[in-house]
Amino acid sequence: MFEEKENQNTLISFDDFKKVKMCAGTIIEATLNQKAKIPAYVLTIDFGELGIKTSSAQITQHYTPESLISMQIIAVMNFPPKKVAGVNSQILVLACVSNETGTVLLQPTHHVPNGSIIA
Repeated sequence: MFEEKENQNTLISFDDFKKVKMCAGTIIEATLNQKAKIPAYVLTIDFGELGIKTSSAQITQHYTPESLISMQIIAVMNFPPKKVAGVNSQILVLACVSNETGTVLLQPTHHVPNGSIIA
């Protein structure tokens, strides 16, 4: 989780920002991650020409598996894959995290083609 106090004065260059590849994708499958210590879903996401990717996401507070199907999300595509509670998480789904409101997914406000780059 992002530590606000530690990092609030840390600035990155625009070149650093350009290294992060963020794209839009559509969730095509969502199931409960049975191995997760903190409740999470295993998401299968279609990124168009970039392929189908999998991620584990702790987003159970506001979403059911059924409500996630067909939802467009934003994800970081160029982190190395990481094993998360038994899932080979290939991408990082982006969300707003708050103690008051819980975890809320970042989404395009209009439908965009899967694989669209976030700039």
